[in-house]
Amino acid sequence: MVAPFPDTPSRFVASPDGARIAVFSAGRSAVPGPPILLVHGTTADHRTWRVVAPELATRHAVHDSDRRGRGDSSDGPPGGYAIERELDDLAAVAEAIAAEAGGPVDVVGHSLGGRIALGASLRTAAIRRIVAYESAPTADARAPGERDTLLDALRADLARGDHDAVLARFMTEAVGMPAEDLAAFRADPIWALRAAAAPTIVRELEAAEDDPAVGLEALARVTVPVLQLVGSAGTAGFRAGAERLDARLAEGRLVIVEGARHAAHHSHPDAFIGLVERFLAS
Repeated sequence: MVAPFPDTPSRFVASPDGARIAVFSAGRSAVPGPPILLVHGTTADHRTWRVVAPELATRHAVHDSDRRGRGDSSDGPPGGYAIERELDDLAAVAEAIAAEAGGPVDVVGHSLGGRIALGASLRTAAIRRIVAYESAPTADARAPGERDTLLDALRADLARGDHDAVLARFMTEAVGMPAEDLAAFRADPIWALRAAAAPTIVRELEAAEDDPAVGLEALARVTVPVLQLVGSAGTAGFRAGAERLDARLAEGRLVIVEGARHAAHHSHPDAFIGLVERFLAS
């Protein structure tokens, strides 16, 4: 039986602006090979990896983290959020783990977490390879005005203090979650944790689309090997963005996960783990 991944931080890593990033560690540190660092996306925290992290930890040293302002991580100086601080956070965590392991880490990121991993690889030599699930910039794939309409609605939900509405709107309109999946998500005890963190959704959506540090031009300069994964049943924008980025990467490949939407690490864990492990071992 696979043991659950720890839910208590193993350590905190200091980011350059003073934020304390919680890191959760498990697995076989004595096994040769780079450690794996997991990075969650918008709405989530380290618990989003609860299905695949324990299995990966049976064969690798695995480290999970809460991005700033989520879970057990602090948020840095008041009013100082910027996506570039997230790149600094991940670079600092990767460097801390690499220093202990004696070599660079492999990073697996979901959604915005993958985009942050790509951007962070331009700031540190501590990242060896990246797996990014539906992480590429998609702004130019949206219909004119679509993004602003969504942001305005999310801001209105947030101004009313309706965190459930913020989360539900983001999951359906930004991610493309079907109604039946949303109903199942609402019934999961983790929904309350996600809704409590709803204020971070708007800021991350704004920052991810507007900051050139994680735009197509910047990420096209990534030189480490990159595997992009996209679900075949997901929204067209994720695949279109991944294709545009893949065409410009120095060493990239793109694989479609059949039947998956935006969370293959939940819905198709065996396929997800298999693709990750084959790529990291190649």
